[in-house]
Amino acid sequence: MVARPSRCLAWSRADPFGGEFVEVRVMEDRIGAIGVALGSAPLPYRLDYTLETRAEFVSENLVVSVRGDGWKRTLNLHQTHSGSWKASYEEEGVRQVPLQRIVTDASGLAGALDVDLGLSPLFNTMPVIRHGLNRHGRFDFIMAWVSVPDLTVHRSPQRYSFVRALDQGLSVVRFESLAGDGFVADLTYDAEGFVIDYPGIGRRIGLLDGASTTPSS
Repeated sequence: MVARPSRCLAWSRADPFGGEFVEVRVMEDRIGAIGVALGSAPLPYRLDYTLETRAEFVSENLVVSVRGDGWKRTLNLHQTHSGSWKASYEEEGVRQVPLQRIVTDASGLAGALDVDLGLSPLFNTMPVIRHGLNRHGRFDFIMAWVSVPDLTVHRSPQRYSFVRALDQGLSVVRFESLAGDGFVADLTYDAEGFVIDYPGIGRRIGLLDGASTTPSS
């Protein structure tokens, strides 16, 4: 298996304040990532995660921990080779956590290939590069969406649609939630399929200001 050099990516958002830094390893059709994020709503927290996919960028294991003043919550979310999902939690200081966690019904995740960690632009990469959606096409997905910072796992129907190509290999892909909430956003991707700008979620630090976002001819 040939591994490309790891990449370090960072995003920030202004309202509510937050940021993320991740080191990503791409190995042919697999991704491994170690990331850390800071958030401020509904309370200050630090989030740490590790992600491993198997072939075709299918999510296999996500371990994510969130901690704040006097509390910590950890989720281990695993997809078996048969396609079933298993979720387990560890909690410390939970009586001090002003966050409710809905009991995860892993059976409701049937058909999901990907994990989607809330507020993280990294997790919009796997479905896009698997199907080449940063170049053409449209595809509907079921995601195992992890809300942050409570770490509840939800079944999330989503749609990604190619919109247009930009200069320097960049592209715009439209994200739509199909859960009835009407959420739509146009994401800008780099040539390798990593998010540069996800309005309201994260803007790549040190890159977008110098990149052209005009359609290519």
